[in-house]
Amino acid sequence: MQWAQNYNPLGNMFLSFLVACIPLVFFFWSLAVKKMKGYQAGLLTVGVAILEAVLIYKMPIHLALEATALGGLQGLWPIGWIIVTAVFLYELTVASGKFQIISDSITSITQDRRLQALLIAFSFGAFLEGTAGYGTPVAIAGGLLAGLGFNPFYAAGLCLIANTAPVAFGGVGIPILTSGQVTGIDVFALSQMVGRQVPLLSLIVPFWLVLIMAGWKRTLEVLPAILVCGLSFSGTQFLTANFLGPELPDVASAIVSMAALVLFLKFWQPKTVFRFKDEEEQPSAASVQQQKTYTFGQITRAWSPFVLLVLVICVWGGSSSFKEWLGKATVMIPIPGLDQMIEQVRPIVTQPTPYGAIYKFDVLAATGTAILLTCILSKLLIGISWRRWWVTFWLTLKKLALPLVMIVSVLGFAYIENYSGMSATLGLGLASTGAIFPFVSPFIGWIGVFLTGSDTSSNALFSNLQHVSARQIGVDPTLLVAANSTGGVAAKMISPQSIAVATAATGLVGKEGNLFRFTLKHSLLLVSIIGIITLFQAYVFQWMIP
Repeated sequence: MQWAQNYNPLGNMFLSFLVACIPLVFFFWSLAVKKMKGYQAGLLTVGVAILEAVLIYKMPIHLALEATALGGLQGLWPIGWIIVTAVFLYELTVASGKFQIISDSITSITQDRRLQALLIAFSFGAFLEGTAGYGTPVAIAGGLLAGLGFNPFYAAGLCLIANTAPVAFGGVGIPILTSGQVTGIDVFALSQMVGRQVPLLSLIVPFWLVLIMAGWKRTLEVLPAILVCGLSFSGTQFLTANFLGPELPDVASAIVSMAALVLFLKFWQPKTVFRFKDEEEQPSAASVQQQKTYTFGQITRAWSPFVLLVLVICVWGGSSSFKEWLGKATVMIPIPGLDQMIEQVRPIVTQPTPYGAIYKFDVLAATGTAILLTCILSKLLIGISWRRWWVTFWLTLKKLALPLVMIVSVLGFAYIENYSGMSATLGLGLASTGAIFPFVSPFIGWIGVFLTGSDTSSNALFSNLQHVSARQIGVDPTLLVAANSTGGVAAKMISPQSIAVATAATGLVGKEGNLFRFTLKHSLLLVSIIGIITLFQAYVFQWMIP
């Protein structure tokens, strides 16, 4: 017998909304106020959410437990698998001694921490988001910055904030494609609409990154480089999103911005090299003279794991026939007693719809498997023994044990929120704001990404709600469905699974609360900016809607 979700369990939408906020508020409190370790906060929040689902939403206990378990499995595979392999790839370069060459090759372009952050956290991170998604950009870019000598906390925080601009088009445009599938809105129109919102963020984020780490005065010193990076990225993102579709904006923008910035730095460098407080500041010329030189072959060999990573991921996700072949090894496992046993109802869906619960074990097609293949091939390229390779893998697993517990618990929390109907209550509560809803609309996507860690999942969860609400207030649905995706990008930096990846990659396990507090204010500011943009596009700049 199916159990139907009830989005207003207390009979008063305002009270139901407040009660649905309890697990979220508890999680914020445990991390930001009580400063609990991430895995502790995650496990306790899961317990609170299960209790509320059973006692308030009247969800059968076995459904609540099975939904939580399904989320935990998703946390291990594919998300945990990606994180383990991505961090492992970075650790291999360290164990082989090649990371020193990588570090020196980057500082040969610029030794300035501000410009290194733009190159790695923003541009290179965007490329990884566009090709692989999930936690790959934060894991790889965060590890690179920490290895270069960045303060680990700044390395983690900067990579989280930088991983904002590319998220809406991440994983070769999957978030936009998902929105189109859920709502029936033309995918190209959604791509155009998002492409008329996100590039404004892409222009802001490089400046914001440098301002956070260096202050106003030191930011102005590298303003020419910031403009080159931001304008090349946002301009390319706008053009590709509006004229080519959702698949290429991240990849194209990242390549153009990296090339433009590296070329620019061949002819221009700041007068002084910015360092953190515990580092010395040196004139650029003196720093360059101290730089150790390597042959082209040595540099190529050191970078080969990351070059190979790009090639492998492009092959993994680029060819439809190859993806189809990889998909033959995928096992779809319906969860007994949960699959089709929960019914979603209006207005989340247009008609009562059974909620599927199928665990997808894509052993070959998973991005983590592509990264593992890169790790195996890299062993041959960087000249590390199999014994050292296995020891490094084991040490990586030990290092990631607690972050994986946090990710499993957070995904369990996300799934109990979705299957019980609590997340829908949150969305409906915000959707009841009437004419001001275009401002609130991005916050629904923001909540979705915070809960699930994925813009794709947020769009799958809330796009139809945005579509229905838009028609009720007389606003073009394309705008608000796009705003769900655009607003979601600002929550990527505070998503618990993203924070777990960042702390694991930079050696800050146990400091999740500090990192959460650091990124929260930036997240709220950016989603508010998106809300203002959406509000003006709804009522003033309607010509911007395709």
